[in-house]
Amino acid sequence: MSRSGPGLLLQDIGKDDPQIAAVRGIIAAISPDILLLTGIDWDFDGQALGALNLTLAEPYPYFYAPRPNNGMESGADLDGNGLLGEARDAQGYGRFPGQGGMALLSRRPILADEARDFTGLLWRDLPGTMIGKADISEDAQAVQRLSSSAHWDVPVEIGVGAQLHILAFAATPPVFDGPEDRNGWRNHDEAAFWLRYLDGDLPEPPPPQPFVLMGDFNLDPVDGEGQRAAFHALLASGHLQDPKPRSAGAALAVDADHMGDAALDTADFDGPGNLRVEYVLPSSDLTVAAAGVVWPPPNAPLADAAATASRQKLVWVDIVLP
Repeated sequence: MSRSGPGLLLQDIGKDDPQIAAVRGIIAAISPDILLLTGIDWDFDGQALGALNLTLAEPYPYFYAPRPNNGMESGADLDGNGLLGEARDAQGYGRFPGQGGMALLSRRPILADEARDFTGLLWRDLPGTMIGKADISEDAQAVQRLSSSAHWDVPVEIGVGAQLHILAFAATPPVFDGPEDRNGWRNHDEAAFWLRYLDGDLPEPPPPQPFVLMGDFNLDPVDGEGQRAAFHALLASGHLQDPKPRSAGAALAVDADHMGDAALDTADFDGPGNLRVEYVLPSSDLTVAAAGVVWPPPNAPLADAAATASRQKLVWVDIVLP
């Protein structure tokens, strides 16, 4: 739900836009208690998110959407092409403030005052950072934030005195750069952030269990481009479990040259093909009851909606609350 200019998403929400209608239909069909939207334009007053929420079959009473790094001017030549003020010079790619940001919606109370927003963390300040491999100038390193969109730890109330921490982010694609692999190493470190956080290697203490790490890693475990070491270390850390959501539609849309299990794919890209890039990873103490991806086979219910809503599909996981 990103558009080419500010205010255009709000306009489309107020019209009979096919993509917005498809998004509404999928949300209504799955009806998640907690919903993370990535690639949605942010605005200062939350007008677009508020308007979208009001048009849902069951509007959400709580949401969390502080300003992301997308489109935030850095004042530096981050991509090193000798020009300033371009979309690639923003803290996160964006042609205007908030283009393609994030939003968290919930039917359970969001404890926003207790949330931790790590969006301002400089990339070079991440313990074990790989920024030195990305061939970025000293001036750029002095201002470049780690998050291409955001990194949030948002507690949600699940009972009297009980919380579920939602760890949410959306990483940069590990492509659209040169041999320096700037985006590849940044994508690597955006995932590495969570390993550092859960291991207790940051100034802030790790979140208590239970928690769920969810978002767009923009990284497939096997196929496509990317630096996967931090991602695999995170999955092997013991902090998380991978319920491996599947879909019948992805299983049918096999890329012959891919090595991964096609049924696990979550995105239908034109260039690199189908990839698994979205994840919902509950903490190891939680019980998973079911999981899936909204990617129906052709002619099945929601098939047209899933194709119209986005190249990237909604991933859902049912957990048993403690």
